[in-house]
Amino acid sequence: MTQDASTVMSHGRPSERQMSRDEIIAFFERRQAATDNLDAAALAADYAPDCMVESPMGGTHQGPAAVEHVFRGWFSAFLDLKTQVEERLIDGNRVVQIIKSEGTHIGEFLGLPPTGKPFHFSGVMVYEIRGRQIVRERRIYDFTGLLLQIGVLKAKPA
Repeated sequence: MTQDASTVMSHGRPSERQMSRDEIIAFFERRQAATDNLDAAALAADYAPDCMVESPMGGTHQGPAAVEHVFRGWFSAFLDLKTQVEERLIDGNRVVQIIKSEGTHIGEFLGLPPTGKPFHFSGVMVYEIRGRQIVRERRIYDFTGLLLQIGVLKAKPA
């Protein structure tokens, strides 16, 4: 059985036309601009209605509204946030980005008052794209290390 060139199999199911490598690069460059502008709404608009996101900060959440809420919490706590993509790997409809983030705890974070302390960490973001939207994202970074850096958690002396 032949398949129309505009249809791609995703997990054994026919789906919409897969984005080209250039389209994926443009999609993530646009997302980077939204991140640079701390634009939670623009970022959330890239997620499918039934998306699933796993995040050390936000836990597992579903849907663009939940995604936007988590981004807003992150951006309001770290108003000087800078995130740089160090590497991007693209394999069909899957994208992995290795990032570096830094900022200062300027606003309330998870109900905790600002400490004024800086942080930096590296992380990995794994995405699955379908129909020109993110359907699954997994964010991997050292959340405990972040909390230690901004002074929310205290390390036990060695």
